[in-house]
Amino acid sequence: MSIKTHYNQWSKVYDHNENMTRDIDYKATVEVLDNYDFKKVIELGCGTGKNTKWLVDKADIIYGLDFSEKMLEVARKKILSNKVKFIQTDILQPWPIGEREFDLVTSSLTLEHIKDLNNIFNKAYSFLKTSGLFFISELHPFKQYTGSKAKFENNNKTTELKTFTHNISDFLNSGKETGFKLINLREWFDEKEKYLPRLITFIFQK
Repeated sequence: MSIKTHYNQWSKVYDHNENMTRDIDYKATVEVLDNYDFKKVIELGCGTGKNTKWLVDKADIIYGLDFSEKMLEVARKKILSNKVKFIQTDILQPWPIGEREFDLVTSSLTLEHIKDLNNIFNKAYSFLKTSGLFFISELHPFKQYTGSKAKFENNNKTTELKTFTHNISDFLNSGKETGFKLINLREWFDEKEKYLPRLITFIFQK
């Protein structure tokens, strides 16, 4: 079964199931990006709009891209703002956005499903203005090494999604090859596992 199909199924419970990774991602996004000003944003893998609802209070326009129409249906019901344009698309394909010169591109819990990081880094770079930011929040590689991956439970059934393991050096090398400069890297822990980071965030600057 495809990742897209799995996310369509996950949309029914995504906002309601216990999900420490989802919750820490939201916390990390707010804490990191609250230090920056931005008006024009592209949000990759926006899903049900869990981060969009915060971004919309800071930005003037947001393009939320996701390949799961069911996830976007939830987001559209949740966020009623003319600042936001939700678009169903595969982010590996050309992004259907006519504008350029964005202040910020974000990608949260999305790149573990992408094999070729350079594809996304190159696209992000091309849409950002000079000094624009590319924010990434992902499951920490250390967690991936232990077998952790995106999964959800519904009707007493656990579904695991196909993922790719990216080392920290993979993110750094893709950023360098694309022309980005790393300006922030932070690891995020939860209360249950204080010695194994759950998430990692990066901010790259064009």
